[in-house]
Amino acid sequence: MNRVTMSGNDGFWARVRAVLGRNPAMPAYGQAAIGNADKKSRPAQRIDEQLRRGWAEAGQRQVSLCVLAMEMDRYAEYFSAYGRDATEASLDRLQAIIAPLLPRETVHCLRNGRAGFVLVLPDMPVLMARELASRIATAIRQEGLPNKESHTGQVTLSMGLAVTNPHGGFDRSVLNNANQAVKRAQRRGLARLEVVDLRGKPEKRSKAA
Repeated sequence: MNRVTMSGNDGFWARVRAVLGRNPAMPAYGQAAIGNADKKSRPAQRIDEQLRRGWAEAGQRQVSLCVLAMEMDRYAEYFSAYGRDATEASLDRLQAIIAPLLPRETVHCLRNGRAGFVLVLPDMPVLMARELASRIATAIRQEGLPNKESHTGQVTLSMGLAVTNPHGGFDRSVLNNANQAVKRAQRRGLARLEVVDLRGKPEKRSKAA
């Protein structure tokens, strides 16, 4: 009987040890995953902060807010051909090319996803935002970063520009529209710009933005 009792206890404690043995691993994994998620989401958090700040500034001043999203064309093919380190080096170089062209110190070129960047541009008329996009494209073309996977022979960026007149509560749809505009631009070809105007018709007539 003692053996049976001990056996039962051993079985019980074996199950307890098994559960306890699993439990510490689960939080450790969860914490590691959360930590990695925080690291990955840091660029997205910076974009969100810039977008909220730009939305509030433009809304307070009753001016337009432009968001310019950019993405390396044929990123997957470039990554496969050149590898991770070379791809990151090219993206860093693109960011360095864009930075001196920014109109104000408060505007930052932020990484957006694996292969892109975003500029949040409060109080910038859409014509000026288009001109900025053109100057960025010209500077990248003049840099001539090689890309054997592109028929242009060099690295290019496609761009999506979304413009809105902020009012009411914060709405990140202007960023979503800019990102979608990039995809449409890439479907049309390489190094193209797609513009989405989210303002209402009366706003377009009354505001030269």
